[in-house]
Amino acid sequence: MKDREPVTVEARTQELELILEAVLFAASEPVSVKDLLAACSTVESGGPEREELDAALERLAAHYLHRSIELVRSVGGYRFRVRSRFSAQVQAAQPERPPRLSRALLETLAIIAYRQPVTRAEIEDIRGVAVSTQIMRTLTEREWVHVVGHKEVPGRPGLYATTRTFLDDLGLGRLDELPPLDDLRELVDLPSETADAEPPLASRSQEGEEEPPPGS
Repeated sequence: MKDREPVTVEARTQELELILEAVLFAASEPVSVKDLLAACSTVESGGPEREELDAALERLAAHYLHRSIELVRSVGGYRFRVRSRFSAQVQAAQPERPPRLSRALLETLAIIAYRQPVTRAEIEDIRGVAVSTQIMRTLTEREWVHVVGHKEVPGRPGLYATTRTFLDDLGLGRLDELPPLDDLRELVDLPSETADAEPPLASRSQEGEEEPPPGS
């Protein structure tokens, strides 16, 4: 029986990149390094070590450097996503667009993200208006914020902080990678013209609805 020819470095490299590309395209959530290593364990010449996997991921990211899709790493692992400059075109092609997020919700989310951990009363003090229960419910249901403890003051109010899901949805690995507020608005699909149309915080006495009314 004729022995198989050894797998060349070039063939192994290509196989690893193809496996990673397939797994990441098929995934709806970030894929952890552990799971990527498991997926690549079927490589004929043996599964890769972490260093080899990292190198393959870097090459794959470089391959998509000038494409409309990019490979990003967040706290949950790796995933492909559409570059932000093409988000409007992608949304236009969707038959059912996701609901827009209001400026009030974005402001609340930003305060939690940049001041965490923070109580609801502290959020209201910074914004100058009451935070609606609907906004807090929306943020928790989206799993972007959660209660991480209670402040040692009368009533022991909950302390809110962002979640791992929040970082994953923004494609971030750590909190210190948080973008400027304008970039955060774009990432959570809040059109800037909606925010600009609202009056300043000091002139608002009531919290806005999370969903803008039709035709507004």
